[in-house]
This record gives sequence, C-alpha cells and structure tokens, in this order.
Amino acid sequence: MATLGVFSRHEDMYYGCINTLMIRTRLEILPSGLEGEKSPQYRVMIGTTQVGAGWDRTSRQGEAYLCLKLDDPSFPAPIFANLVARGDEHHLVWSRDEGHRQSAD
Repeated sequence: MATLGVFSRHEDMYYGCINTLMIRTRLEILPSGLEGEKSPQYRVMIGTTQVGAGWDRTSRQGEAYLCLKLDDPSFPAPIFANLVARGDEHHLVWSRDEGHRQSAD
C-alpha cells in the first residue's frame, strides 16, 4: 500500500495534501449533507471543485475509515483509496488493483 497523503481531522472534516509523482494538491473532505443508503457521506474538494466522494466504512477489526473515490478527466479510471487513522493523523492509502499490475520481466 502506498500513502498518497496525510490529513488532519477537525470535527467532521479532514484537511490535507495528496503528493504523488503527478499530483500535488490540497484536499478538503467535507460532510456531503446527503442522506440515503448509497449516498456518499463526504465530498472531496479542491477549492470549490468536487473531485470525489467518500463513504464511512468499518474494517473487519472494527476500525472506522473512509473509502474515497477520486476522479479527474486526466485519470484513466477513478482512484479508490482509504483514509485511515494512524495516531493523530489520517493517511490516505491506496493499492493498485492486482488486475492492473504488470510484470517487471
């Protein structure tokens, strides 16, 4: 798993940055205000532009985390990543889908 960014939590909002080889940007993860079984609980924002959505999840070990879907016209496909608590910080972690892995041979 790769850590894409580190976030801080303030009440029910998260603030942080994504830093990869191609992306360096500040994100805010804010409550969506939407209700419904499949509605996202969070909006992922860059300034005033929504670039994703998030859902509350619980791991098999009972730990709460956010499942995020990030999308941009420059991406070949949406990125799914998880925001997990690590001490006082929240790390945005991502793993490449095994179906997309290429051999180094």
